[in-house]
Amino acid sequence: MGFDMNHLIELIPDINLAFLQTIYMIAISLVISTVIGLPIGVLLYVTDKGLFLQNTWINSIIGFLVNMVRSIPFIILLVALIPLTNFLVKTTIGPTAASVSLSVAAIPFFARIVETALREIDKGVVEAAIAAGATPWMIIKDVLLLEARSGIISAITLTLISLVGFSAMAGVVGGGGIGDLAIRFGYYRYDNTIMIATVVILIILVQLIQLIGDKIAKAVNKK
Repeated sequence: MGFDMNHLIELIPDINLAFLQTIYMIAISLVISTVIGLPIGVLLYVTDKGLFLQNTWINSIIGFLVNMVRSIPFIILLVALIPLTNFLVKTTIGPTAASVSLSVAAIPFFARIVETALREIDKGVVEAAIAAGATPWMIIKDVLLLEARSGIISAITLTLISLVGFSAMAGVVGGGGIGDLAIRFGYYRYDNTIMIATVVILIILVQLIQLIGDKIAKAVNKK
């Protein structure tokens, strides 16, 4: 079956619903991954060797947990987190359920990028703040997060793009969204029209996220 414009028009309500489900999933997951991943990324940096809150044990434990989750393929993570998902949202299908696995996958991803952004800060700036008598909290709030703001925006952008890909994969287990639409119509029914449409939608969405993210990162980086 080739591309059929009339068939595509008929499917517009389904496509709109799937698109909104995808936005819903990645929005929830982004908020959760940012709220939890940001302090984890900061903690990974400030507890590292030679930093003002150096703590080898904390750094090693958090680093191990972050690496462990990141090493698990998302499709396996989806299945492994079914009990947790069912406990938290009382269901294992739909966009809300998929948001649990998406959040768990995105937290360590975002945390590592935040850590990398913090490492790009000139250590002299941190040392100057310490010499001036700044508390650890003041250094984190007024120096680290301020200096790394452009890198953090880029981290959010990269996380969003990864979440788009993960959300499409969530369709395999009935997570809803664009991926679910592609599986149900495009794969099981050999519907090339919906397959092409979903791919185009995902490409456009990723390009828009990257464009907007780059512009914001450049804007906040202006001294």
